[in-house]
Amino acid sequence: MQIKEQRHGAVTVIAPQGALVQADADEFHQVAERVMTRSMGRFVVDMSATPYVDSAGLEAMLSVTEQLSQGGQVMKLCNACETVREILEITDLSSYFEHYADVNTAVRSFL
Repeated sequence: MQIKEQRHGAVTVIAPQGALVQADADEFHQVAERVMTRSMGRFVVDMSATPYVDSAGLEAMLSVTEQLSQGGQVMKLCNACETVREILEITDLSSYFEHYADVNTAVRSFL
């Protein structure tokens, strides 16, 4: 899986390219941890190129969210497709993340 990174001022946006599944969950977790440390928790996950998340992908996302919550922060997602939003709703995990319609709105939420 390729994970693109882009800086928007003090906020980093990471964008997984493809489904976030077991084969890629560890890589996502490692990238998210590295970015979280480097940006002091100011990062957004752009899900626009992520059509699906399986249980391993959800576990990786929750692990990062738990680390962020220790510092009083929450993982911010944007551009999640309907399938990913439904998966988060069905698994009752939607409330663990802040959801935004687009990257700019998510980035501005740090101001």
